[in-house]
Amino acid sequence: MTRIVVLTGAGISAESGVPTFRDAGGLWEGHRIEDVATPEGFERDPDTVHRFYDARRRAVANVIPNAAHRALARLESGIGPELLVVTQNVDDLHERAGSSNVLHMHGELRRALCTWCGARPAWEDDLADRPPCPECGERMLRPDVVWFGEMPYHLDRIEQAVVSCEVFASIGTSGAVYPAAGYVALAAAFGARTVELNLEPSDAIVPFDDARAGAATELVPAWVNEVLAGS
Repeated sequence: MTRIVVLTGAGISAESGVPTFRDAGGLWEGHRIEDVATPEGFERDPDTVHRFYDARRRAVANVIPNAAHRALARLESGIGPELLVVTQNVDDLHERAGSSNVLHMHGELRRALCTWCGARPAWEDDLADRPPCPECGERMLRPDVVWFGEMPYHLDRIEQAVVSCEVFASIGTSGAVYPAAGYVALAAAFGARTVELNLEPSDAIVPFDDARAGAATELVPAWVNEVLAGS
């Protein structure tokens, strides 16, 4: 049984220099969301979408995990498979910090998705020049990122973990986008203790048992120390 489920969002990676999802004007790094984060936008202008994600892939390769990522890796070292990290982020900072039991709901920047054969190969290079799929050879690769209107990955496994956990922690996420927004309510309904570690209180539909406001690099290591001390 998974004892602790940790849901992470953009806030945990922001302190590493990864831009958060959108600015106050509703733009994502200067682009309209519908132009770079929807299947329709990709169909209209694949070149712009590829350039956008190629740039983000290169940028993420140049940032490093922070103290919050490292603390969660330390927690996994302490309790092993009883910890599952579910992330809404498409960077690989959890893995680079040392976490191995990680599910990416929204895909991964450093993977490609072949729309012809469905392969999801690890990918470090640009996609704008239409390289062939390493599995089938077709030049039908796109970023392996879940866009608006598409189904997130691993939903069945995540739900099973949430309903069976004893502790559910939400770190650096607004709690406003479903299905992730419903996980705190689901965890609470099945008896889990719920904890929020966020820069400011989120919009969660169910209050957390323990809500702490502040920087992830300060809150997460302190919380991990508490968990390990009590385990």
